[in-house]
Amino acid sequence: MNAADEGIIYEEFEVVEIQRENDAIVMKEAVRKVIAEVSLKMIVNGQELVSVLCLNRHHEELALGFLYNEGVIGSYEDIESIEYNEKMLAVLIELREGVVIDRRESLRSITSGCGKCYTYINPLKKTQYAVSTNKSTFSAGNILTIMDKFIEQSEIFHTIGGVHSVLFHTEGFEVLNEDIGRHNCFDKMTGILMKANKMELAANGMVFISGRLTSEMLMKMIRLGAPVVVSKSTPTTATIRLAREYNITLLGYVRGGKGTVYACPERLVGTSDSQI
Repeated sequence: MNAADEGIIYEEFEVVEIQRENDAIVMKEAVRKVIAEVSLKMIVNGQELVSVLCLNRHHEELALGFLYNEGVIGSYEDIESIEYNEKMLAVLIELREGVVIDRRESLRSITSGCGKCYTYINPLKKTQYAVSTNKSTFSAGNILTIMDKFIEQSEIFHTIGGVHSVLFHTEGFEVLNEDIGRHNCFDKMTGILMKANKMELAANGMVFISGRLTSEMLMKMIRLGAPVVVSKSTPTTATIRLAREYNITLLGYVRGGKGTVYACPERLVGTSDSQI
């Protein structure tokens, strides 16, 4: 079965497993599930904009989130039509009249994310990446608890492996997404919120990521408007500086009941008696 078939997220391979037993190495034949990737094209107004390696799920949401997070569109209303074409393995998008892409802008600079995802931050669109003015407080204890639960929720990772996870959490609403690329997880999460008409929830939301957090990823969350971003692993130096510049509460190495706050600790309180 081809991984490009709709809904296929893994394939089975015959493998040989090795294991040390006492002083001997034992080799056994086995069958293993391996995470699959597809190359998804985004065709905007009849022209291929970019091709992204991703998990074979949430194609339209990935395209929507990518276009929004990169500043191409400002809302779902900027989309005239969108559909996933299975045979072309492409998302076909028509923009609303008056919404244009400046072809001088490069959407093909390779980022540090997995799967050769593409991104750009256009200095001319910097006004779309606003400093957070959120005045809410968030429970540090709840953040530790949510991270523990989030890691256990990653179904694909636990059953197959080979994926990253991102969780959007706010009071009464969550979005969990997994993909082979961390950037894709953020874009799909944004696209899911956009299609569900719940983008306004981002202003009081927290975003959790299972792995390393780079500046390109944080830019997507600044664009979304989420005031708190939490990583199980480390942020980079550029990420920390960006979080401080844009007033984002940034936590890293959050696991095992502890973590480090790298930016804007004033939003955190030590009890569970907070708004979120």
